[in-house]
Amino acid sequence: METSAVSDQNPTKIQIFILSGQSNMAGRGGVVRHPDNSKQWDGVVPLECRPDPSILRLNAHLQWEPAHDPLHTDIDTKTCGVCPGMPFANAVRQRVGGVLGLVPCAVGATAIKEWARGEDLYENMIKRAKESAKGNHSDIKALLWYQGESDALTKDDAEAYRVNMEKFIDNVREDLQLPSLPIIQVALASGDERYIETVREAQKGINLPNVVCVDAKGFPLQEDNMHLTTGAQVQLGHMLADAYLSHFVAATTAPTPI
Repeated sequence: METSAVSDQNPTKIQIFILSGQSNMAGRGGVVRHPDNSKQWDGVVPLECRPDPSILRLNAHLQWEPAHDPLHTDIDTKTCGVCPGMPFANAVRQRVGGVLGLVPCAVGATAIKEWARGEDLYENMIKRAKESAKGNHSDIKALLWYQGESDALTKDDAEAYRVNMEKFIDNVREDLQLPSLPIIQVALASGDERYIETVREAQKGINLPNVVCVDAKGFPLQEDNMHLTTGAQVQLGHMLADAYLSHFVAATTAPTPI
């Protein structure tokens, strides 16, 4: 499928998934730090992350294009590598068929307060989400959210996380006019050991309709002890897909031939 702007001239119905949060959603799988402290992606693309003509990404210019890692290359200014988006999309498309559209919005080293309504990150995410579904009869199917490492740095931020996250969910649903939008969030795999469990308990304790939490605790980390390895990103993508398919897709949906 050729690159095309989101417009009324695009008749394809796209099943849209928003990818948002901070660095582990933006993807640092395979990012290598060199002795001079520069960082570079190793370019390794696992089979589970392979491109497919039915999987698109919305680029920074609000155009659909074939999706491939690094999905966040023009969204997060830091060096990006493999994220959970492609393994998620490949797993989901085998069940639901059709065209999937990924809307990358994640930015590394960002706290939940930077994703509050009115802040640049939040407003850009909402803009991208709205544009992705404009004029092409497409549906926003879910928001995949992995964030919180920055909020594990202080006691006050960690203790405020649940309230801030619930407000974030309410605002996103209101601003997208999708009151039942599925939210699949990831409980942290890494973070400051003093307050990571406070944030994790907040993430697992959110009790709102159509909000599911998957737990990344124990996933393999890179040498920085913060970012998921490429293999862990693939594992997370499959876990997110399982959560979406089991909670939000009818069991009678026929698998798509591979």
